Amino acid sequence: MQNTVHHIQPNCANFRSVARALTIVENDLTGAGELLKSLTFNKDTPVIGITGPPGAGKSTLVNSLISTLLAGNNKIAVLAIDPTSPFNFGSLLGDRIRMASHFNSLNVFIRSLATRGSLGGLSAKTIEMADVLRASGFDYILIETVGVGQSEIEIAGLADITLLVLVPESGDEIQNIKSGLMEIADAFIINKADRADADLFTNNLKKIIQQKKENGPPVFKTIASKSEGVNEVINFIKSASHLKNNRKELLMSEKAYKLIQQRLMVNVDKKKLQQKIAEALAKPEFNLYTFLDSNWQS
Repeated sequence: MQNTVHHIQPNCANFRSVARALTIVENDLTGAGELLKSLTFNKDTPVIGITGPPGAGKSTLVNSLISTLLAGNNKIAVLAIDPTSPFNFGSLLGDRIRMASHFNSLNVFIRSLATRGSLGGLSAKTIEMADVLRASGFDYILIETVGVGQSEIEIAGLADITLLVLVPESGDEIQNIKSGLMEIADAFIINKADRADADLFTNNLKKIIQQKKENGPPVFKTIASKSEGVNEVINFIKSASHLKNNRKELLMSEKAYKLIQQRLMVNVDKKKLQQKIAEALAKPEFNLYTFLDSNWQS
């Protein structure tokens, strides 16, 4: 298997090789470490994170971004981060359903990845799989997060450019913006901008941005279902290469931290932990902290 792995050099001209490399890395199959160490990055491919609350139209926006980028004969990879079922630890949503219109495109590679219980919505596997895609020679890599928990914050440690998607009804998200999201968003996208109060919401958001930063992130209005406003977003992505250069050290340290964290947790099997908890709960004297000391050594 070791020798075989060395021949699996992912290439965007051969989607099968990309899919095979991703499977080896995602499932920690034999040779995964060697494959990752052998990756070479000959292309400065931007990784674009797209996050936001459920229902904001992230998948529709991704579809529209893909359509626009394909007009330039680009090869595009999409990594869709799906919520994990607490029962079978698998992905609840499928890439075929979410991005069906581009699934058979020769220039679009789509892969879904379950969060696997990561509280922030992003697992260390996301970093490794994104690097496999970067080494494959795609022109753009889009990562769509599930948009719950701390995934909005975590995506900033992975993506070169982070787009936060909101809708005119996102009143609660304004509070989140005040409490931290402002620092991670490189651009705000008000999707479904044909809805009532879209202009009012956009103006309020711009005021908040101006209060926090004099030259804060731009705000775009889109109607992704009609591809309206998407060209402006694409132009921003193409002109935002300076964002990537300015945060290179931060991105790398965040990625390293997440990977170190994963290695420290590698021997913790969540299914076995659940089984042990079930057995321990049957005892009336159960104490969680005593249980952890007895069953899990740091």
